[in-house]
Amino acid sequence: MKKDARLRQQRRQAVGKRLAQPYDGVVRRADLLREGLSDHDVRTEIDRGAWHRVGVHTVSIDGARLWGRGPMWRALWEAGPRAVLDGPSALLAAGLKSWGETQVHVSVPNNAAVRPLDGVTHHRLRDIGPVVVSELRRTRPEVAAIRAAQWARSNRAAATIVAMTVQQGLVRPETLLERWRSLRSSSRRSLLDGVVGDVCDGAHSLNELDVAGACRRRGIPTPQRQSVRMADNRRVYLDLLWEDEGVHAEIHGAHHQQGVAGVDDALRSNAITITNPDIRISLQIPVLGWRLHPERFLDQIEQALDEARRRPA
Repeated sequence: MKKDARLRQQRRQAVGKRLAQPYDGVVRRADLLREGLSDHDVRTEIDRGAWHRVGVHTVSIDGARLWGRGPMWRALWEAGPRAVLDGPSALLAAGLKSWGETQVHVSVPNNAAVRPLDGVTHHRLRDIGPVVVSELRRTRPEVAAIRAAQWARSNRAAATIVAMTVQQGLVRPETLLERWRSLRSSSRRSLLDGVVGDVCDGAHSLNELDVAGACRRRGIPTPQRQSVRMADNRRVYLDLLWEDEGVHAEIHGAHHQQGVAGVDDALRSNAITITNPDIRISLQIPVLGWRLHPERFLDQIEQALDEARRRPA
């Protein structure tokens, strides 16, 4: 009898391990039953702590703590056949790097019945949009990026995930731009109009004219734009120049950084430049930084001009 029990246990474990291997340690209960195991077999492994029930339909074969793509598979199985990964979760499933997300985002049709599930945020949508059905079901990257930006916890996070999606090649800029222009409403319309344009359409991106206009409205002297200087026997075009004060600012496009990683660096570098009398004042203005913090960069321009006027000629 003991030998038979041991053989049954070995078979249960072998079946569970084989079925869960493609799903990073989780398996559908229905698949275990289809493979010939009984409800009693499944309960036995759960009761002895070898397997763990992590949903109505999902069993973890590889510990109580899910890993890899296991949480995504669980979220989809528990939400039903019409559910899809969406927003940041769809982008992660598509290969987005260097992005952390504590929740799995799943979209379902308005009339779908879903149970609340720890670690999962359900979005009920009238129109889920185009979907990738191979492997993990998910919305297409152009749809997911825009929803991720709208659901993001902050404007900074919204700008970051849009920029990273394009910079990492998950979606073509023109595809994302077309999707954005077809959207009727957005809670972050003003911000994302600028960010999507910066990332996807250089012709309509921030340029020195935007900053010059903001300076004029703030009462800061209007800079010269695209001034030509010679350096190393070649022409150099300066984006913004306050010649009388000797202050200069360069605008960096969205392709210069990964996400908005360079914004804080630019603000720190500018602060050092302004306060160090031995350094010629030359400011950096990343376009995504300007979208997020225009007043902070205007403050630095104002401080730079005041500091330059105090310095001896």
